[in-house]
Amino acid sequence: MRKRIIGWLVLVPLCAIIFIFALANRHMVAVNFNPLVSAAEGTAGYGVPLFLVIYAALFFGIALGGIAVWWTQGTHRRSEKRLKRENVQLKADLDAARRAPAREPDPALAAADDLA
Repeated sequence: MRKRIIGWLVLVPLCAIIFIFALANRHMVAVNFNPLVSAAEGTAGYGVPLFLVIYAALFFGIALGGIAVWWTQGTHRRSEKRLKRENVQLKADLDAARRAPAREPDPALAAADDLA
């Protein structure tokens, strides 16, 4: 219950801030994807609200960061898979050893026990 209350205390103000930011930046800006044409030459590009441009840039940065983290953690995921497979194999070997019938004692070990 405490996590839910804290979530609401963080989420509601954050949503309000995002909404106020969007309302304050509604004016249209020209977005042009051609880097060879300057804005002074009269090519207006695409008119979109400024907050959409900023949100798109943030989303693109978050997505790139997530992909980079996923890519760099690939070696750790592979080693974890290998260790899990090894753990399953060792558990299976241990269970098989526990279920195996007891062997007769080695006569050499029995003779050594008698000497002591």
